[in-house]
Amino acid sequence: MEQLLDPFGRKHDYLRISVTDRCNLRCVYCMPAEGMVFQPHEEIMSYEEIAETVSALAPMGLRKIRLTGGEPLVRKDLEQLVAMLSAIPGIEDIALTTNGMFLAKKAELLKQAGLKRVNISLDSLQQDRFAMITRGGEVSKVLEGIQAAVKVGFEPIKLNVVLMKGINEDEIRDFLALTIERPLHVRFIEYMPIGSASESWRKTYLPLTAVEDVCRESGWEVEGVEGPRGNGPAESRRISGAAGTFGLIHPVSEHFCDNCNRLRLTADGHIKACLYWSDELHVRPYASAGDQEGIRSLFLKALGTKPKNHEMALALEHKQQSHTPTTRRMSQIGG
Repeated sequence: MEQLLDPFGRKHDYLRISVTDRCNLRCVYCMPAEGMVFQPHEEIMSYEEIAETVSALAPMGLRKIRLTGGEPLVRKDLEQLVAMLSAIPGIEDIALTTNGMFLAKKAELLKQAGLKRVNISLDSLQQDRFAMITRGGEVSKVLEGIQAAVKVGFEPIKLNVVLMKGINEDEIRDFLALTIERPLHVRFIEYMPIGSASESWRKTYLPLTAVEDVCRESGWEVEGVEGPRGNGPAESRRISGAAGTFGLIHPVSEHFCDNCNRLRLTADGHIKACLYWSDELHVRPYASAGDQEGIRSLFLKALGTKPKNHEMALALEHKQQSHTPTTRRMSQIGG
């Protein structure tokens, strides 16, 4: 059967599935202050439609699934979808990206259903700052979720930190210190202009050289290492003697497109071959009809128009781009 290849020969074995556009938080880099108009429930893909899509793609080489949102754990009985996906022949790895607020309650059920690993968003360790970034979140609940993830045996456990100038760069050392005593994997991510390349974004953008500066200032010896399983585009490093690692994901300053193996499925059933561009195709009608050939054909069509890279750096410099950037917010795409 034909494999999931794009015009540049990149093999796609990884699908990021947004199960909802809803979220219990309103993070400053993900949603506007006024919030979002969420899609009606009837426009969101059912678990059966998602499983049908994955079943169609597994014979084409799909091996890894990541469930995202919005916040995926606001979707009822998410463990049922995990169980459905883990039963599909060929699917080897199922992961979850979550804000961690509900993870303590759900960790054991998700593990039993077949979830292998988690990425937990945590942009500050300070409650007042965490509440400001998330517009109301409680950092203690996220820390409880991390403890629950460790207890049930998710491996690896990654903490996603979006760095923002003037907001949380003074916590870089604290996050790095988390990796010294515990087998946690902190991943620093550049603030991306998804949905809006505004002046506010440009002023807040911080290149990840700031992390390397903190390591030098702290006198830490750092070595490049092979990243934990499912490391994706991160450049992985370890502080000498540390139990965990840290990674740098810099989509803007040094785009990670050359080895891209990711496809995305939005909550309302659109295929996005590239996170940044507006191009997308509606696959849900084929999934609801059980038309696996139609699903495969549409994914191949989406891959056929996938650009070589996303050109986010041009947005930083106010330069013209070759494609039209998406107007969807990160919560609508699923990251």
